[in-house]
Amino acid sequence: MFEAILQALAEAELDRALGADVRQHRGAGACVGGRRKRGQRKEVSGRSRGGFSCKIHLMTDFLGLPLGFHLTGAEIRDSTRLPISLEIGPDTQQRATLTDKGYDAQANRAACRAPGIVPVIPHRANAGKRPMFFLRLLYKGHVPIKQAMGKLKRFKRIALRREKTAEDYGFVVAFAYAIILVIPVYIP
Repeated sequence: MFEAILQALAEAELDRALGADVRQHRGAGACVGGRRKRGQRKEVSGRSRGGFSCKIHLMTDFLGLPLGFHLTGAEIRDSTRLPISLEIGPDTQQRATLTDKGYDAQANRAACRAPGIVPVIPHRANAGKRPMFFLRLLYKGHVPIKQAMGKLKRFKRIALRREKTAEDYGFVVAFAYAIILVIPVYIP
């Protein structure tokens, strides 16, 4: 009786191996003559909790007009990129740096204070040493910066992140900011 059951299972498995699931049983691999995958070295996207994405670190003036940007993968923390963000853009004397809570770190505040820039970085709710004083009136100036990012995300190619490589995505972002600078009231 057990031999009959085993024989029936063996015949069913042979029939399945010849069906549509042939590749599962013979090992998944590249197509014949196809190239192997090369990874994500040149891609701007990085894996985060929400999937593949990228971040645009933007430098603007106080009116929200873009001065410079750089791209990173989504897995890279914001707080590690503030010194690079301070160096991009034109060579002008910065007076203050307005960022969001993602850049909250003592090293970032020290990097801002070294060249004489006032760091206006809000503290996280779980920060250990929170000062009693914070420049709230000056921090309200971050609204045009947020609006500059909002203008950028109105462009469909940027919002959907269609370009894969950092170079191509950077060109699209630069082109969008050129349009924003030429036509400041442009609403796509």
